[in-house]
Amino acid sequence: MPSLAEQAVDALGESFGRHEGHRAAHAKGLLCRGTFSATPEGAALTRALHLQGPPVEVTTRFSNGSGDPGSPDYAQDARGMATKFYLPDGSRTDIVALTLPRFFARTPEDFIAFTRAGKRLPVINQPGPRLLLHLARHREALPALRAFLALKPPASYASCRYNGIHAFKWVDSSDGERYVRYSWLPEAGEATISGGEAKEAGPSYLSEEIAERLGRGPVRFVLQLQLAEPGDPTADSTAAWPADRETVAAGTLELTGLEEGRETGDDVLVFDPTRVTDGIELSDDPILPLRSQAYSVSIERRSGVARAPGL
Repeated sequence: MPSLAEQAVDALGESFGRHEGHRAAHAKGLLCRGTFSATPEGAALTRALHLQGPPVEVTTRFSNGSGDPGSPDYAQDARGMATKFYLPDGSRTDIVALTLPRFFARTPEDFIAFTRAGKRLPVINQPGPRLLLHLARHREALPALRAFLALKPPASYASCRYNGIHAFKWVDSSDGERYVRYSWLPEAGEATISGGEAKEAGPSYLSEEIAERLGRGPVRFVLQLQLAEPGDPTADSTAAWPADRETVAAGTLELTGLEEGRETGDDVLVFDPTRVTDGIELSDDPILPLRSQAYSVSIERRSGVARAPGL
């Protein structure tokens, strides 16, 4: 029997079609280069190396959520922002975030069932009977679905708020612990355009716009942490924490240009939220290990080789 990770990738293929050489989800995107500079407030919450001392280099990938690399930028879709931090000791750690405030599923099995029930979700305006039945049994999926259907085309990848939907435990230099969730807040502010404007802008307007914007100057995001209080769920990515929870600005991401030296030829770049470092630990969210395992399945299928350590 296929593993849960294999079933998840198969379900995405059923939804978006199979596209050789591309990711199973977030197939269309582009890479940027830049640096991340931590704040003292962020450094006080973790001993992680990229939040101590001087700026660290990063690679960021903006993307559309669809697994179809030909999906136009004006399609109804969530957007992704995945960032890889290159730490001073030569190791790496990643943050993966979405324009949705929460996720559709609590467990790997629920994710697979939801994906199969909602085939080609980006074009759904009237959910079909399979999805309606799934939602009747899994009402926790409704907030994410409503948020998805309410998404408007962004004016730019640089004008979206991106949310890390999982909780992580941050451990400071004295072994103090706090659970946090991430958000990237755009310095440019959040902005959307109408569907008609997006279609007029073209099928690749987001990629074209961010390249032009970077040609004029840096694009910046603030890494905001939301701090959990006792009792806030850490294993359920469908559940939001109360809006009045304390937030901390942990640092600033500054993107300075397109990254054209990666993902050429046989190069494979993977952004994995389970790739953490000393000072940051995974929560007990069961979706997290599924993501890492599914990435490995997707990589092997699109490249023909097993995922190498460190990718």
